[in-house]
Amino acid sequence: MNATQPAGDLTRAEHGGLIFYHVAAWAGLPLVHGFTTRHGGVSPEPFAGLNLSISVGDTRANVVENRRRVFTALGRAPDSIADLWQVHSADVIYATAPRAPGQDHHGKADALITDRPEVTLFLRFADCVPILLYDRARHVIGLVHAGWRGTVSGVCAATVSALTRQFGTDPTDVVAAIGPSISGPRYEVGPEVVTAAEAILGDRAGEALMSRSGKTHFDLWRANAVVLERAGVSAITIGGLCTADNTHDFYSHRAEQGRTGRFGALLALAQ
Repeated sequence: MNATQPAGDLTRAEHGGLIFYHVAAWAGLPLVHGFTTRHGGVSPEPFAGLNLSISVGDTRANVVENRRRVFTALGRAPDSIADLWQVHSADVIYATAPRAPGQDHHGKADALITDRPEVTLFLRFADCVPILLYDRARHVIGLVHAGWRGTVSGVCAATVSALTRQFGTDPTDVVAAIGPSISGPRYEVGPEVVTAAEAILGDRAGEALMSRSGKTHFDLWRANAVVLERAGVSAITIGGLCTADNTHDFYSHRAEQGRTGRFGALLALAQ
């Protein structure tokens, strides 16, 4: 049975002077999680203020301070970080420990999994989809970055498979949450994307591809939900916040013509 919850299941909260969004349906789970906003950091325009990426033109010092504020606000040590060089792939890395001193990232991939409570999974976004995964039986987690390429490559299914392979996860024990990202009505795409979406979604492609004023739009939320459902995950929450419609809270690569920062998604097992 499809247990996907209706859009809009995110709550806004302040922690340590910063604004986060959390998955309301996950309240009470033994996790630390949150989607950051652009409020409360030290970065100047056009990244103002809580930019979390060093690859957009901001200074490393600003980003390091912003990340420190984010981790501290959620009660996580900054050196607990596990992150990636995100490449729009379907590759998954198992984070067995936090990033080592002097290490820039855990590798080139777009999903992380872990069973270690001392590790905080962390990825960056500005329209692509953050997806949180939690296996309630095995007490293990995954964090996914899904742009259109990752979505049509099945990065969500690859992450569920990695959880099964590494930890013995039964997909029916997994709960998933789809966080803030660009919505279908704001995401016009070309024929290359349409062809790739139809290939992976098959007879359900119509759920994610829509026509608006003669243009085709791609609903990344629904597409990833379909991929998760086919992987055996039925408990899926769609947060329903569009980054392009809410640039007061989030960075949006498309709405801000590429000159913008990156917000973050964090996920950790409670210690």
